[in-house]
Parts: sequence; structure tokens; C-alpha cells
Amino acid sequence: MQTKNATISVIIPTFNRADWISGCIDSVLNQTMQPDEIIVVDDGSDDKTAELLKQYPTVKTHFQKNKGPSSARNLGAEKATGEWLAFLDSDDQWTPEKLQKQHDYLCQNPTLKVVYTDEIWIRNGRRVNQKKKHQKHGGSIYRHCLPLCIISPSSILIEKKLFFNLGCFDENLPACEDYDLWLRLALREKIGFLDEPLIVKNGGHVDQLSRQWGLDKYRVIALEKILDDPDLQGENRHKTLLEVIKRCQILILGYTKHGNLEEANKFKQKITRWQSEIDCRI
Repeated sequence: MQTKNATISVIIPTFNRADWISGCIDSVLNQTMQPDEIIVVDDGSDDKTAELLKQYPTVKTHFQKNKGPSSARNLGAEKATGEWLAFLDSDDQWTPEKLQKQHDYLCQNPTLKVVYTDEIWIRNGRRVNQKKKHQKHGGSIYRHCLPLCIISPSSILIEKKLFFNLGCFDENLPACEDYDLWLRLALREKIGFLDEPLIVKNGGHVDQLSRQWGLDKYRVIALEKILDDPDLQGENRHKTLLEVIKRCQILILGYTKHGNLEEANKFKQKITRWQSEIDCRI
């Protein structure tokens, strides 16, 4: 962060989260360091979300027809006036010092353009421990981002210019859009990590996309996108090839089990393509 006076915009996408939105916004209003603006993008809610938002006159609210979380986050970023963007999913909350500690960290590490934090996980109202595979890292973390999405959107503070240079969230992806963006980010940038649980992630509710089977097909799309990136070279490319083949194998097993042989064959063809590149490189 080039200056202690850098401005920060908080972007909250929401869709039918009337049970969560107030707690989410309150956690931003309770920050020890207040952001310069809070932007909520209501992605076509038809519950009481819009009514609840009227209780927050200082919050800038934008409404759009339902287009998904990527579109809502991108719209918020377009409307943002801050030099830095902090995203917060509407079913999550921040601990009071989240923004202050990230701000201080970036001031102490002025070459960094992004920082994220550790998390507290709540599932069905109870705190649960993260597994070893969810361990987070800072620095050049591209290879750590391949197996799963270790960066929560709710934890990140990123320079707005960098966010747009990366191409924003892919609005064609209905899921794993964060995984896709973090691959592009980690390929190009060193990433700051604050090893403190400064966000509360609430899970277990039925409307979470992450609970659905078959999300690996979107991870395969993200991996194939990054494989088309000319900046992906050497060992990073080799590790990516291995990961996309692994994801395809998982999908083949699932589609075969469900009797969808047509889809299974599509991913067999992908394995043939990417395995041939590995064989050529050996």
C-alpha cells in the first residue's frame, strides 16, 4: 500500500440472504478502521433483503437482475471509488480489526498488491477445524492454489487496478469463479498472508453452491483457461497439467457412476489431450 491514506471500498454481493445480510453489514460498520464506502449489490433477491438494506442509509446499494456472484462482485468493483477493494460474502462476517490489520500489513509491505487472512469456520452454528489441506500460505503460492481454493473472497484486500488488470471474476462461471481468479492472481503476483482468523465463514446452509456435486467441471474450465495463458511455464505448467488430469479423472468416475457416459467420454478426451503434452515434455 503506497500510502496510509489509500481509500478502501467494501463490496458485498447478496442474493436472498435476508437472514445474514444485517450481521454481515454490521461487521463492517464495527471495524476499528472504517472503509471509505460500503457497496451492496443485490443480485435480484426476492426475499426481505431489499427491505433490510433500507435500514443502512450510509450503504450504497445497487440492484440488478439475478446474474450470479461474479457479476454482482464485478458491478460493485465498477461502482467503487476506492483504490483498494475488499470483498465480503453476505453470509460471512469480519472480526473488528480485519481491515485495520490488513491496511497495516500492506503499509509495512508496500510492494504487495493483495493480502488475505485466515478464517474461522462455522458449520450449522458450530465452529469446526480446518483440515491440513486447507493450510494457507503467503508469497508465490500458485502451486498451493491448484488443489483447492485456499483464498476466501471474504478475506481478500486487493488493489483495484490489479483486480481489473486480471480481468475480474469470470461471469461465465456459475461456481469456482474465485478459484479461477486466484489462479490468475497467484501466477503473476506475490500474495500477502495474515496468519490470523479475521473472518467468520458461515456454512452448512442449503443454498451454498459448494455443497453440490460436480463442481470439478468448473475447476477444469479454470485450469484449462490458465493452461492457455502464455505466462504459465515450466514446473507451474507441469503441476497444472497433473491437476487438470486429476480433476477429469474424478469427474469420469462420478459421471460413470451416474450413468452419464457421454459426459464421462468428454473428460476422457480431455485427459488424452493433456496427457499427450506431458508425454511430449518428458
